[in-house]
Amino acid sequence: MTDGLRFQRRVSGCPDAARLLIASLLATAPVAVRAQQATPADPVPDVAQSLDAMPDIGVDWPDMAQPDSVVPLPADPADPAAQAVDAAPTASDPASGQEPAEEAASFADAGEERRYTVQLNGVDAIADAQFTQRFDELSVLKQGDGKPANLAQINRRMKEDGELLDRLLRAKGYYAARIRSAVTAPPAGSDRLLVAFDIVPGTQYLLASVDVLGLAEAGEREAKLRAAFLPKPGDPVDADAILAGRDALATSLAESGFPFARVDEPEVRIDHEERKGDLDLIVAPGGFRRFGAIRMDDTRLFDADHVQDIARFDPGDTYMASDVEDLRRAIVATGLVSSVTLTPQDAGDGEHVDLDVALRPAPLRTIAGELGYGTGEGYRAEVSWQHRNLFPPEGAVTVRGVVGTQEQTASFTYRRNNFKRRDNVLTGLVSVSNIRRDAYDARTITLAGGLERQTNILFQKNWVWRVGAELIASDEADAFSGGARRTFFIGAVPLSLTYDGSDDLLNPSKGFRLGGRVSPELSFQGSSFGYARVQLDGSLYQPVGEKVVVAARARFGTIIGSTVDRIAPSRRFYAGGGASVRGYGYQAIGPRYGPDDDPVGGKSLAEFSLEGRIRFGNFGVVPFVDAGNISTTFLPRFRDLRIGAGMGVRYYSNFGPIRVDVGTPLNPQSGDPKIAVYVSLGQAF
Repeated sequence: MTDGLRFQRRVSGCPDAARLLIASLLATAPVAVRAQQATPADPVPDVAQSLDAMPDIGVDWPDMAQPDSVVPLPADPADPAAQAVDAAPTASDPASGQEPAEEAASFADAGEERRYTVQLNGVDAIADAQFTQRFDELSVLKQGDGKPANLAQINRRMKEDGELLDRLLRAKGYYAARIRSAVTAPPAGSDRLLVAFDIVPGTQYLLASVDVLGLAEAGEREAKLRAAFLPKPGDPVDADAILAGRDALATSLAESGFPFARVDEPEVRIDHEERKGDLDLIVAPGGFRRFGAIRMDDTRLFDADHVQDIARFDPGDTYMASDVEDLRRAIVATGLVSSVTLTPQDAGDGEHVDLDVALRPAPLRTIAGELGYGTGEGYRAEVSWQHRNLFPPEGAVTVRGVVGTQEQTASFTYRRNNFKRRDNVLTGLVSVSNIRRDAYDARTITLAGGLERQTNILFQKNWVWRVGAELIASDEADAFSGGARRTFFIGAVPLSLTYDGSDDLLNPSKGFRLGGRVSPELSFQGSSFGYARVQLDGSLYQPVGEKVVVAARARFGTIIGSTVDRIAPSRRFYAGGGASVRGYGYQAIGPRYGPDDDPVGGKSLAEFSLEGRIRFGNFGVVPFVDAGNISTTFLPRFRDLRIGAGMGVRYYSNFGPIRVDVGTPLNPQSGDPKIAVYVSLGQAF
């Protein structure tokens, strides 16, 4: 066994060479266990006789030839309560005063099958949640709970669960426990038999000594490593605590520069006369190492230098296993590999450890399609082709086309992930679009680029930023121009900074987010003029109980400089739609102008949202209320807020919630729809 705890026992002061591995006590899968704890009055079983597999369980009985599992414990003079239980009458014969046969029944067995209830008595003071969970998972009685069984089946299961209880008690340090069980007629008001275990745990054995051998080889780091192993003399002989201490020590070694450390199985020598145990743990640190070089044989996707750019450590840093795991996850997050293995290799100089990277490429090309419909936006079809490593390392190219009721777009995007540094993304875009909204009609050519630090599902970051540049040529018409087209040449430098203090990227349940965006722009349309677009966003998430999250959002925006009619219609602020004020049409909120009463956008924006996210398993409902307005002034006018309310449905998939929201305007303007429907991935905010 790779994980275990070895026990030796000392009977009458003489050590017994037999050792018992009890790692199976800590497993979560059900196992078959044998008879109850033997008492001094029990005869020693015939260990030469093998036991057959139980046909109704389907797994073999444990090897009872182990000496530790058959040698009876000596009398326990320190536990008079245990002696009292041994001498006490049971429910099967309350007047006899004699100890009953194990698993006796207090009623006549007619061979019928009955349901039963399992009850543990006497362990309330020591049975924590872990003890109870293990018994529930491993108990054969619990596995058959609710199903009819005859008395012979119940008795057999009682014997197995009696041994299970003894082993679970031993794992917590109770080696002198006394366990008696009986099945009795249904109590008043019930139609189920009562299977009861009466348990006296006895004295909990304590550690007399704790020796961690071999840590002296760690030199100056010995004290820190030794502190990671928490069990100490006087603590209970608790298998969980001992194994947790072993794991903590192994982790501390791996995080302190010892990639080749080995921690053996803990060994406990039990002395039943003294009710104590001696714990030994042998450690081989294997030598302190620092990170050396990254080595790769397959460089088709990227080379070792690029992997070093992704790593959060530099050559010469102290080896840490968590840094290696972080690098493995980062390589997987590139989307270019289907599997990756990182193996520490001794560099041969006694000081460094190299990292051998072995990976298997994933398919690099993707063709994707999308069909959709939105109230106020109409039908929309999108198709794209992507090669994720056309320009190694991680240079992706995407060609995209959109055909819809109100939009036709063709674009070419270059994206370079992990550009010069972990999580930095370099992007470039060329697009040609024809967009026809109620607010404006624009035929636009865009050339844009940017450098940003992005967040993602695997590595959600607190701080995210972007620095970009845009050159735009756009031929546009709106209500202000009376349908006449105007040509705008625009240069912009958008800057953004966001702090994400939430607990999940797509489905936050607590925390908050704050973000700001500033875009100084220079526009030429007949003459040149400048202005700056400023926007602030904030959202808050507060859990209320286990199934309800209250979420709130606010957004403010303003354009400093110029007047609304001079600014290109596509660069103004708009409100309304699934990511804005639900219940209203897309970009439909705000001032309107012209014979068709078309929205014209504005210089300032205010939006507010409040919703309750109530979850039931994989589904949920979300009542919401949104409000917002667009103004042509520098500051928004809050007295003209448009309010929408509705109900949403959520399906919580493995990759995030899928939402369907249905909203209605509470104070609509002329021409606003009575109901609007929105479908998308992720929460509304």
